[in-house]
Amino acid sequence: MRSVRMYREVWPLRTPLFTARGSRNEAEVVVVEMEEDGWRGVGECAPWRRFGESVPSVMAQIASILPHLERRMTREQLQQTLPPGAARNAVDCAFWDLDARRAGQSLAEYVGVQLDSAVENASTLQPDEPPHMAAAARARYNRGARLFRIRLDDRLISERLVAIREAVPEATLMVDASETWHSDGLAARCQLLADLGVALLEQPLSARDDAALENFIHPLPICADESCHTRSSLKALAGRYEAINLKLDKCGGLTEGLALAAAAREQGFELVLGGASCTSRAVSAALPLAPQARYVDLEGPDWLAVDVEPGLRYEGGRILLD
Repeated sequence: MRSVRMYREVWPLRTPLFTARGSRNEAEVVVVEMEEDGWRGVGECAPWRRFGESVPSVMAQIASILPHLERRMTREQLQQTLPPGAARNAVDCAFWDLDARRAGQSLAEYVGVQLDSAVENASTLQPDEPPHMAAAARARYNRGARLFRIRLDDRLISERLVAIREAVPEATLMVDASETWHSDGLAARCQLLADLGVALLEQPLSARDDAALENFIHPLPICADESCHTRSSLKALAGRYEAINLKLDKCGGLTEGLALAAAAREQGFELVLGGASCTSRAVSAALPLAPQARYVDLEGPDWLAVDVEPGLRYEGGRILLD
């Protein structure tokens, strides 16, 4: 007998989170619990407003398949029943968690990968005045952070980046423009980033403007985030992007995540492993993909005022797993 339930959770952030699309003070997630033969698996997702998702819409999607899940729908059947997105992610990860626990293994062991005792993780710098961003970068660098994800909108780009680079000359920098830039002037901005030693530029243009990147010569790798969801996205990204940001909430769970990672690497794309505002449950589900990623950006739980128990430990720009 299998029982399945879902519910909403709200987790306050320790400080407001500012993005190119607004700000938030809390992480709102949907949790799926699956119990079968005395074993319990849990999955979590964070709906993406950018893709038209909300907590009610995600819960409605899950509710539509609850009878099938309780009648022993398989993880493979799930892939054909729900589209890629947050709802499928929560259910898919509950399946994986249940199966790993039943096998008496950690999720990474069950997937067949070995995780290091510490995973280097990006530290996010929010859009702010240049001196404030530089001071934040320096303070985190002094506490051990070596990899930074810089959120930028369309203003003070050079001023912010120059200030940050002067503050942390040895750090690895990634820039996330979150679809806020335009094709006019993009070449000059890419050259600025390259001159400052930025390692990666993420989603500079709106996904609908990807054609502008066709045969666009640029001096640093460009990473697709909003433009990449599943393996079916990869064909259109060739010749436009060199990397993809893989997020379980976009691709629909660890099942597609593993397949997407393998296909992307086979086709020559580098991987950034990303996430959302979430608890350690969601990050734990994504960590089996970390060994395949060039950069890991799973900072969600570190922004929370309080996390699930037991939660992951974040320290000095790393996720500690020992």
